[in-house]
Amino acid sequence: MLQHTFCHISGLGAKTEKKLWEAGIHNWGQISCSTAVRLSPTSRADLAQTLEESLTALENNPKYFTKKLASTESWRIFNQFRDQSAYIDIETTGLSDDAEITTIAVYDGKKIMHYIQGHNLDDFVRDIRRYKVLISYSGTGFDLPVIERYFKIKLDHAHIDLRYVLASLGIRGGLKGCEKQIGIDRGDLDGINGCFAITLWRAYQLQGDQAALQTLVAYNIEDSVNLERLMVEAYNRKLLATPFAAEMSLPSPKLPVLPFQADRDCIRRLGGGQ
Repeated sequence: MLQHTFCHISGLGAKTEKKLWEAGIHNWGQISCSTAVRLSPTSRADLAQTLEESLTALENNPKYFTKKLASTESWRIFNQFRDQSAYIDIETTGLSDDAEITTIAVYDGKKIMHYIQGHNLDDFVRDIRRYKVLISYSGTGFDLPVIERYFKIKLDHAHIDLRYVLASLGIRGGLKGCEKQIGIDRGDLDGINGCFAITLWRAYQLQGDQAALQTLVAYNIEDSVNLERLMVEAYNRKLLATPFAAEMSLPSPKLPVLPFQADRDCIRRLGGGQ
């Protein structure tokens, strides 16, 4: 989809992009020599340089595009850079500025990685450098700035925040609400939320409750794994507004085998899922 995209060119918006598609101009090579659609002086002046930079960035620089695209249009980079992407979610001790990260889950479409405070949390900083794109839900306002503050690092990745992409499709209501709208069932974790995740961590910290830790990590991992399903669904729905849906739509991803399962007795004992 990325090579069919023109709205990252200065002064060229969605309406003009649609006119280009309708005129049969479907890729960067075709627009450079076409006069079928009148472009603004700003767009015409920026065209050659942007296309040259775009071809270079197409190899390994997804951030070039996300810096130029609106947050609702960041989905366009997904298929091009899917194999360099990581779905990320964190759990914390709260929402205050001094809140600590308790667990992090990262999924790259093949491998699940989890990080736990007091065990291997610092390994995250090394591992996340393997990827060029981070995919989150509300990561712009929470996950990414918390990670940067906590580890004192800068995440120099391209970022797709599904909150904005899904909202532009009319899918809202938090991560769990969005999941329900596209038919994702969390099973034993249904009804568990971020507040209960804090309860689980406290039970582990204060009482050494291993079942609580297992349930917390299972919950965290579920968040990250489900992001892939949301991403693919958003990508396919966005394609419906383009001429390319029939040829470029993606199949639903296969669910990985999850390394942890929620403990029902623990959830009931701690008052979760109600």
